[in-house]
Amino acid sequence: MLLNLCYLLVIIFALPWVAWRRLAGGRPVAAPWQRFRGIITVPPPEAGGARIWLHGVSVGEVQLLASLAAELDRQATAAGRRIDSVISSSTTTGLEVAARRFHAGRSFPCPLDFTWAVGRVLDHLRPDLLVLGELELWPNLLAAAQRRRIPVVIANARMSEKSCRGYGRVGWLAAAMLHKITVVSARSQEDADRFTALGARQVRVAGSMKFDGVRGDRDASEVEQLRNQAGLTATDVVFLAGSTQAPEERLAAETYLALCEAHPALRLVIVPRHVERAGEIGSMLDGLGLTWQARSRLAAETPNPAARVLLVDSTGELSWWWGTARIAFVGGSLDGSRGGQNMLEPAAYAAAVSFGPHTRNFRDEVARLQAADAAVVVADGPALTGFVARCLKDPVWAADLGQKAADLVAAQRGATAATARLVLDLLPETAG
Repeated sequence: MLLNLCYLLVIIFALPWVAWRRLAGGRPVAAPWQRFRGIITVPPPEAGGARIWLHGVSVGEVQLLASLAAELDRQATAAGRRIDSVISSSTTTGLEVAARRFHAGRSFPCPLDFTWAVGRVLDHLRPDLLVLGELELWPNLLAAAQRRRIPVVIANARMSEKSCRGYGRVGWLAAAMLHKITVVSARSQEDADRFTALGARQVRVAGSMKFDGVRGDRDASEVEQLRNQAGLTATDVVFLAGSTQAPEERLAAETYLALCEAHPALRLVIVPRHVERAGEIGSMLDGLGLTWQARSRLAAETPNPAARVLLVDSTGELSWWWGTARIAFVGGSLDGSRGGQNMLEPAAYAAAVSFGPHTRNFRDEVARLQAADAAVVVADGPALTGFVARCLKDPVWAADLGQKAADLVAAQRGATAATARLVLDLLPETAG
């Protein structure tokens, strides 16, 4: 009850911020009243099958867990077992992707960590197993799962040095929560060691599911459709800045401006991390004197040949847009407060990949790319311009850089299958 009271106080103090976000046109908080009450519309489980509840905070985790769900279904079917996977998310963008990747009625907003909310959802779902993506530790949810004897797995578990220090300051609480986790499936030995040091009882190293969760087929129908809609041709050299946050869009645009006259085949595609910033980014492009088009208008308008810049103002498509790029910059990496975004997506397509120096969210993946000489770290705007210029002047070097990245991704695949085997082995004998 004390924890519920603390949560309520936090919510009361946060209400002005929630209202401001909505009024200011920012990302709204996902289904706050529904999550507070713990009301969901997912159908109850069918008799004779096993229900698995997957939870991912936002887009990246949801996409990984969707791939895991597909692998779980494949392995279960091969073993003659029936499973039923449902997924939750805590953000609006995560819920949008979950609704697209799962069948209708199989996705829902994750309840807030109040005893009544998580209890109501668990009673409704009646899951045989709970899978949490990467690092999601909520005391009431874990306690409720333990009382119901529901095994809990952390999939693709990551624990940065900073997070480990933070949890270490409340070591008793971290240990109490981790003792309720059945298995931690870590992405690297370093992550596993940190979970063990904090009190996790059973930790296994399965590898990073991010290597499996990325595509890589430039001839995929989804990539071809986007390429045609945008009017991209075989002679165009697409420089794509993806998952960007301010001021990375401006730096990418300035790079394009510095090079487009000498390289008329160059095209710029910007895919911001938060689509609600599209208006702000469009104004910036106007201010720089660039002719551009919005992705949302492509279905209704013929691509403008004079518009060599495309602003993707939609969600859930970035993994396909990377397939159009020869040169890539992965955002959220030039500002030390963000920790980077998934650079394995353009790497899988053999794009020449660059990102900033702040990539703590992908430390293991970055280390592997750098060890293979398969990516370039750019410290600032001039360095980004220099990287793109070298790719344009030396396409053989750029192609080699991209191929090394694609080869590395291919060699590291397999963690999703290993995690699926672990999850299915934990299902109670009477389930499925």
